[in-house]
Amino acid sequence: QVQLVESGGGLVQAGGSLRLSCAASGRTFSRYAMGWFRQAPGKEREFVAAISKSGGVTLYTDSVQGRFAISRDNVKNTLYLQMISLKPEDTAVYYCAANFGPLSESDGEYDYWGQGTQVTVSS
Repeated sequence: QVQLVESGGGLVQAGGSLRLSCAASGRTFSRYAMGWFRQAPGKEREFVAAISKSGGVTLYTDSVQGRFAISRDNVKNTLYLQMISLKPEDTAVYYCAANFGPLSESDGEYDYWGQGTQVTVSS
């Protein structure tokens, strides 16, 4: 079992930057592909980015490509999401998730979820 705790969210002006972190418990972090998802008020949860178990492969949704960067540190058991050039439409609760299977954009493939961290981008 993996427990995930996100941090790093907050209020930022449009064009600003934030770095989200997701700390994972246990010794099996490197066995999981990891992903970031987000959910805005009144909208369904959507895929943001994912990274393979080794960190060698990454996926992004089109709307964040070139602005967000997902990374992981398998020694520190931590997942990151560096976000730059933030836009008001990036406002959402951001969740990290762990997937014991292969890299995936589908939230249904993920086995464990954090509690989320709020990101608010003002215009």
